[in-house]
Amino acid sequence: MVSALPAPDRERDRVPIRRALISVSDKSGLVELASALSDAGVVLVSTGSTCQSIRDAGFAVQEVSEVTGFPESLDGRVKTLHPAIHGGILADVRYDSHVGQLADLGIHPFDLVVVNLYPFAATVASGAAPETVIENVDIGGPALVRAAAKNHNNVVVVVDPADYGQVVESLAAGGTTLDERRVLAGKAFAHTAGYDSAVAMWMQNEYPHDESGFPPALRIAADKLDTLRYGENAHQAAALFGTFGSAGIAQATQLHGKEMSYNNYVDADSALRAAFDHDRPAVAIVKHANPCGIAVADDIAEAHTRAHSCDPVSAFGGVIAANRVITTAAAESIVEIFTEVIVAPGFEPAAVEILTAKKNLRLLQLPEGFTPEAREVRQISGGFLVQFSDRHFAPSLEWTLVTGEPADASTLADLEFAWRACRAVKSNAILLAKDGASVGVGMGQVNRVDSCHLAVSRAGERADGAVAASDAFFPFADGLQVLLDAGVTAIVQPGGSVRDEEVIEAAHAAGVTMYFTAERHFFH
Repeated sequence: MVSALPAPDRERDRVPIRRALISVSDKSGLVELASALSDAGVVLVSTGSTCQSIRDAGFAVQEVSEVTGFPESLDGRVKTLHPAIHGGILADVRYDSHVGQLADLGIHPFDLVVVNLYPFAATVASGAAPETVIENVDIGGPALVRAAAKNHNNVVVVVDPADYGQVVESLAAGGTTLDERRVLAGKAFAHTAGYDSAVAMWMQNEYPHDESGFPPALRIAADKLDTLRYGENAHQAAALFGTFGSAGIAQATQLHGKEMSYNNYVDADSALRAAFDHDRPAVAIVKHANPCGIAVADDIAEAHTRAHSCDPVSAFGGVIAANRVITTAAAESIVEIFTEVIVAPGFEPAAVEILTAKKNLRLLQLPEGFTPEAREVRQISGGFLVQFSDRHFAPSLEWTLVTGEPADASTLADLEFAWRACRAVKSNAILLAKDGASVGVGMGQVNRVDSCHLAVSRAGERADGAVAASDAFFPFADGLQVLLDAGVTAIVQPGGSVRDEEVIEAAHAAGVTMYFTAERHFFH
């Protein structure tokens, strides 16, 4: 352990910027920053393409190799890893001893370090080969950032082009304050920590530690994207964070409407989970993280009409997700109903025109490359639970017919739809379906009998002739009997109860077709 330095010879608050090191992969705002620094007489030192960009813009800049006396080498792997650079960043010039050593070594201190790192996440997202990904693991950049952040008493470090404006303002004010440098140093350490986490996650996914599929350590890297008005309730503070390199609802583009709330995001994500379980055009309508309607059809407009018909009362003020582009016809169907959020892969221009007539309706367009997460993380006190997402649905060819006649093609299609759709329903889950649409949903009950009563109650007369799916087995025949009495004609469920024979006998006595899937879909 390195012992703490004694009290400094002098204190510093506002530090003028006289010399800056700039090395960035993201060139946005670079020329404007270089212009402001040059106008203020700041000496610029830079590397590679950053140096060339500054020169091409007409500003004087020193190449790093001129400072170190060594050329960039090993195909650019070694540029700034040199005492002439790191000494100038790490020297604590509040101490006369450090100032003297710099003079003896012929090293000039830096007051500003502007660095952003190789585009590792973008390289991974592009599907590049592992060799290319490895070359986009930045080494010198994080070293510069961490050095400057450590020495924030003397050096201001900037890793985000969004902060260039603050640097320019400080420049005009005579330099950066200690408070400004501390805030930016914290942001810099968070940036390198997130970057390293992303690299570690990729390495551990690419080269697994063991057959479990889980790494020995989980590092979650996320950047704050927005501060929300409040959380689930008005007295709770809340914010939106996006995980490094992700393309999910957190990265969706809001095309219209009021700002998103915490509950909006929760419901929209739940709706996506439901809609993207299906291969055909699908729409899910969600309220309080539970579906009040799910349907598939040949087009999104028809899917929405069918989903809405399941429970129009609950759909009022709901969130809609579609797994296809929202068409003009779909927009005409949706616009007549009070809806909080619509999230989809895209919107036809005419659909946007129709929907934006509703001032507060939020339209979210998913980022390109959106796919459901492969793993799910849930916080518990003291840690996290991590699991692979529930994306497996046993095909009907693997089901076991335990009673009744084999279902005809139409009934089997409804059973397959119901089996997929019930996964999105909170347990205990019962879903009734007909013609590719839910007609009754019983969710979130502490016993399966109540879920059956709720599903039948919501379906009303539509329960007669419908099919039913249960996310887990029937522990007794009583819940099943509720469905049978309502006129359900076919049932799909996991099976596996010690009372399976009792349940099978009840279905047999009613002359109802029932399949066992040997898999369940609990959703808590």
